[in-house]
Amino acid sequence: MKLTVVGGGSTYTPELIDGIAGRRTSLDVDEIVLVDPDAHRLSVIGPFSRRLLAHADHPARITTTASLEEGVEGASAVLLQLRVGGQAARRTDETFPLDCGCVGQETTGAGGLAKALRTVPVVLDIADRVRSVAGPDTWIVNFTNPVGIVTRALLQAGHRAVGLCNVAIGFQRWAAAQLGVGADDVRLDHVGLNHLTWERGVVVDGVDRLPELLGEHGDALAEHMRLPLPLMRRIGAVPSYYLNYFYNHDEVVAKQKVEAPRAETVAAVEEELMAIYADPAVVTKPEQLAQRGGAFYSEAAVQLVHSLTGGTGAERHVVNVRNDGTLPFLPDDAVVEVPAAVTSEGAVPLPVEPVEPLFSGLIANVTGYEDLALEAAVHGGRDRVATALLAHPLIGQYATAERLADELVARNEDFLPWAKDS
Repeated sequence: MKLTVVGGGSTYTPELIDGIAGRRTSLDVDEIVLVDPDAHRLSVIGPFSRRLLAHADHPARITTTASLEEGVEGASAVLLQLRVGGQAARRTDETFPLDCGCVGQETTGAGGLAKALRTVPVVLDIADRVRSVAGPDTWIVNFTNPVGIVTRALLQAGHRAVGLCNVAIGFQRWAAAQLGVGADDVRLDHVGLNHLTWERGVVVDGVDRLPELLGEHGDALAEHMRLPLPLMRRIGAVPSYYLNYFYNHDEVVAKQKVEAPRAETVAAVEEELMAIYADPAVVTKPEQLAQRGGAFYSEAAVQLVHSLTGGTGAERHVVNVRNDGTLPFLPDDAVVEVPAAVTSEGAVPLPVEPVEPLFSGLIANVTGYEDLALEAAVHGGRDRVATALLAHPLIGQYATAERLADELVARNEDFLPWAKDS
């Protein structure tokens, strides 16, 4: 099987390669193509990835190319992990909203919208070219943020796509360690949208052990999730750490105003990682890669690709998938993040227990914003940007949305062709 990684020059890529090396018996990959326009990054990531596979005695060969068409020809699955504008654009996303008293973050709020505007047109162009070269049956696994909006764009354009995030698998692994059970023995009642999810149950052998986590492991849970334990006990669920931007918005903004943006930290880590990767003596994944983020990304991606391309029967994964009535208070074409049964035919959401009003109200609100954000990303227009910002629950004020829209468009003009023409 041929697997193509678009954005293969990312410092994430060795994490994925390491995962493939560890799943040799279940994921029959014989060729991995890393596609990236950055020749320097490919010249470092490519050789290091080959050393990782060789050290693991994995027979797959790795090739690198700047040509998308060359890279995806004959591919069974294409993994998207790109960042339009790089860390410089991310730094802007994390800083300009702060002047308006709004959270600065790359996947939610005004920063998340900026990333969606830059990213959706690029991803849709890539997907169209994948379809024309590799065919309509090629799976596109999207890890590119904002995952929900990008995946929704792909599905609405008729592509065979599934969105993937590492939040669920990360919590599954953490909970298993706390409970002293195998990770695969833990099943999560995970519900919501990408980066807006709650764990309502942690089931082991048919028993929900979430009360045990909230009780006996409460302090560790609060530290791990970076959320107040009384909040989690009040709602009887464990929110994604991204919900900190909603539940503790003002506190987060005050902290962001005095701290260096996350983009600066990541850029420094990436520089260190590239130096390590370039050392021909390094043949295993470095510890510093854990600082980059994306814990268990490789496991989630490899398991999902296996299910989509060569699995035997349905396998359970938490993925971003078309709603189709799963959450009845959302439109069918919304993209939700829930457990699904995944086969070579695709991902089908598993039944979900009714969602509590405390969660469903916010889910519906953000889904409305995502719908407007996608309209702005596909069709452009400063007023569409302002309307999407007005709909976002972290913004919601007319004057603030207008000001943020002007700032967002001005700072991203180089990535928005319609902005230059207006």
